[in-house]
Amino acid sequence: MCLPLVNRPKVMGQLASQLLHGQVCDIPSLSQLQCADKMPRIHFKCAICIWNLLLSTLKMRSKELSLSVKQAIIRLKKQNKPIREIARTLGVAKTTVWNILKKKERTGELSNTKRPGRPRKTTVVDDRRILSLVKKTPFTAVGQIKNTLQEVGVCVSKSTIKRRLHQSEYRGFITRCKPLVSLKNRKARLEFAKQHLTKPSQFWNKILWTDENRINLYQSDGKRRVWRRKGTAHDPKHTTSSVKHGGGSVMAWACMAANGTGSLVFIDDVTADKSSRMNSEVFRAILSAHIHPNAEELIGRRFTVQMDNDPKHTAKATKEFLKGWKWNVMQWPSQSPDLNPIDHLHFLKTKLKGKCPKNKQELKTVAVEAWQSITRDETQRLVMSMRSTTPLWWCIEPKMLELCRCPNISGPDCTLCSQNFILCQIFPSGFYQDRVIFRVN
Repeated sequence: MCLPLVNRPKVMGQLASQLLHGQVCDIPSLSQLQCADKMPRIHFKCAICIWNLLLSTLKMRSKELSLSVKQAIIRLKKQNKPIREIARTLGVAKTTVWNILKKKERTGELSNTKRPGRPRKTTVVDDRRILSLVKKTPFTAVGQIKNTLQEVGVCVSKSTIKRRLHQSEYRGFITRCKPLVSLKNRKARLEFAKQHLTKPSQFWNKILWTDENRINLYQSDGKRRVWRRKGTAHDPKHTTSSVKHGGGSVMAWACMAANGTGSLVFIDDVTADKSSRMNSEVFRAILSAHIHPNAEELIGRRFTVQMDNDPKHTAKATKEFLKGWKWNVMQWPSQSPDLNPIDHLHFLKTKLKGKCPKNKQELKTVAVEAWQSITRDETQRLVMSMRSTTPLWWCIEPKMLELCRCPNISGPDCTLCSQNFILCQIFPSGFYQDRVIFRVN
């Protein structure tokens, strides 16, 4: 009863293909094309049914016409087609065709104009208030900001507040945990940076760096990322193991210089009770046994010993011991573990990650092998970093710095402001201009 698609002319298939691909052609009048089957159903093998389905799809109303339909209106108008025929051919309203033609004549464009969208819930004053709350108290929660705005009659959601902060390039991050540095210690760190700012490489090569560190049997890798699917978080393949208190540990004392690593001494091998507790007496015993041999091997007869301000290092008995040996001890600012290059020697823990010691004795053996495998180039690079980037960059807290571009710089002090300034020559080359200086508030 239906007219088979294969019996229709080829033009019907071409028209349907052009219609589906957004191309426009002269669509014939379809008033005479009717399916012989009067039932309200679509025969997908009937050419007339498919054609009417395609045409009805075009006639579906939408908020905006596509760009291809607008181009079709312009193309048909150039063929001197009347508006009524264009509207009937493309299945759009006559007023729509007329408006598109007028818009093309007036502006020369067919693209849809951007809609203004929903009005902003906050004003410019509200946005500044949100930013001022965050700048004044960076730890303020979004809920607290919302409650503060409600007190002044501004009712917005938490998502709106987050969007305003994101637009001002504010993002929420996990805070970095840093040692508490008082103002007195900050000034001491700054003074240390000033004194060692222009020290040559020969000065740093003569220093024997020392420190104590704890090595766990099960090294902590921190947070790790894993690829997994939803619902498989507790799969053994997707989890990492943890042991209380690191599964056991050893306390070690180590020293190094620019020419390489020195001794690695385990505290429980020195103490009488085989414990890892280190006091002034144990510390003096380690110094008397290992300072001179390591210094003569790595540096020579003239050397400087570096040690931090740990209580056992600054004890009265330790000071008298150092005075008796007549060693040159480097004055070290308090709360400055990040200045010591031996503390930045991550190669040891990196080398231990691939090892799997089962007890403390195996851990000691593996640690000594890893310590001795550190090359001279690695230690040289760490020690020389004290000349290039370390002193002022790590000594001064960001809150103490104020960027200043003073045109009259005669030295470390600004002749105009009469404040303490440090030139940026200690930063990596090209990091700042030479005229950029910092002032301590």
